[in-house]
Amino acid sequence: MKNCIYAFALAFACLMPVRSEACSNVIVTRGASTDGSVMVSYAADSHGLFGELYYCPAALHKAGAMRQIIEWDTYKPLGAIPEQSRTWQRVGNMNEYQLIIGETTWGGREEQADPAGIIDYGSLIYVTLERARTAREAIATIVELANAYGYPSEGETFSIADASEAWVMDLVGKGADNKGIVWVARRIPDGYICAHANQARITRFPLDDPENTLYAPDVISFAREKGWFSGEDADFSFRDAYNPLDFGGARACDARAWSAFNILGDGQFTYEEGGVEVTRPASDWLEYAMGHDLKGEMPLWIKPSRKISPKDVADVMRDHFEGTPMDMTTDIGAGGNALPYRWRPMEFEWEGKTYVNERAIATQQTGFWFVAQARGSLPREVGALVWFGCDDAATSYLTPIYVNIDKVPECLRVGNGNILQYSPTSTFWMCNRVANACYKMYNQMAPVARGAADAFEKHQMFSAVPVNDAKAVDLISRARARKARKLLTSYTVDTAQKQFAEWVKLEELLLVKFIDGNVKAQNPDGSFRHSEYSTGVPAKIGWPGYTDKWKEAVARDHGDILQVK
Repeated sequence: MKNCIYAFALAFACLMPVRSEACSNVIVTRGASTDGSVMVSYAADSHGLFGELYYCPAALHKAGAMRQIIEWDTYKPLGAIPEQSRTWQRVGNMNEYQLIIGETTWGGREEQADPAGIIDYGSLIYVTLERARTAREAIATIVELANAYGYPSEGETFSIADASEAWVMDLVGKGADNKGIVWVARRIPDGYICAHANQARITRFPLDDPENTLYAPDVISFAREKGWFSGEDADFSFRDAYNPLDFGGARACDARAWSAFNILGDGQFTYEEGGVEVTRPASDWLEYAMGHDLKGEMPLWIKPSRKISPKDVADVMRDHFEGTPMDMTTDIGAGGNALPYRWRPMEFEWEGKTYVNERAIATQQTGFWFVAQARGSLPREVGALVWFGCDDAATSYLTPIYVNIDKVPECLRVGNGNILQYSPTSTFWMCNRVANACYKMYNQMAPVARGAADAFEKHQMFSAVPVNDAKAVDLISRARARKARKLLTSYTVDTAQKQFAEWVKLEELLLVKFIDGNVKAQNPDGSFRHSEYSTGVPAKIGWPGYTDKWKEAVARDHGDILQVK
């Protein structure tokens, strides 16, 4: 197999550009899922990020081979490190051994960046996926790489999972004069879920439980040296020392984790406190999530109210705080059609006061998003599965991507367009066309897109993929692994391309159905209703108007001019 470092084109397929500055992750342990899989979801949210599927095949490397490190943010060459003799195949953020890694960036203290380091956080993820086979191996690899070669990025929280267990890891650099990182990683108890979103999540942690908690030997002493902590070791909080919580950290970040818990816990947080399992309403942490009371400490993980399916996780990634005081569809900022988005910046000032534009899990600037499943009940060649999508999760779809493939779909191929170059055959650009169409009449148009995504995902997750899994398992049981790989590749490519074609049709439907603010009636089979005299003349055109909130605001602002007398 070609070495992806020596082959230029393949080397570019092994890299990923542009920083993911505002992301959201949900982690589901084996005992909390409907099918016994371990799941990690990830929305890579950056206004400059292009959505495509990164693919690097397994390879054998000659002695002395070097692995080039290219900064995830900028394509800037950072250096080279010795290559491992054998590397594993990775597709997206998962490898052939069912190892999954996601992340969210939280900055940290400015003086902790190391500009001389060469292993940025993106390279940590992808080099680790090429070298590690389990979550524990991944943690060790991340630490080894960062300490050996220096870490130039900001603070990160990593979701790290395999088919058996899931971990959450907080890490940050030690500054220009201290190569390496300080870090802590905690294993999420089986049956529980975790969530994180651009804010360090680990506070106090046990110092004598290596089976469930791992940490840098100087994680406490380094904070003492810097003057960031002065209490007893048992009281040390990683978050408080290295990423102190403020209003923005709560409202723009932890609020998303709170919302994921609120949804998957059905309004209840069940967690352990002092060795006892307790259940409290999610509203007990609402003031914390809104940034009004930073004294509270939201649980790092909770037990969901029910077993969680990949569809449940996918739908959490579409959340806009609906049904909470932060609901983005209900205030005047949503306009006349309940648009749950606010264009940047995230704050604005008026008459001497500063106000926030909410930041929900679903957001317009998503480059790509996924729900990855490590399915230990299946052979590893079949069990590694990534449900992958591009752009705004609320109006896009997830398509199944098996990791044991030998090519990726053309609509998701690296190089098929970029953030500055439109491609009519790119999933990212087609999903953007649909999303941006929906933004003009959101409460009318988005349900059409969401309905199409729901139908596709439910069919794939609960019907089509299980059937294909069984076929692949049967082939492997008969020692026909090569044919199984061909089957998984064909299924991945064909399904993605067919759904891409459906999204092209959807964008055309949205244009015709909602042109100029009109809404044309459709028959149950989806065809447009037309007059008895011509198939080109609509039988009925609707004008849904605007929300009551918008009407009230307009009447208050300009009613003396607009009132009919």
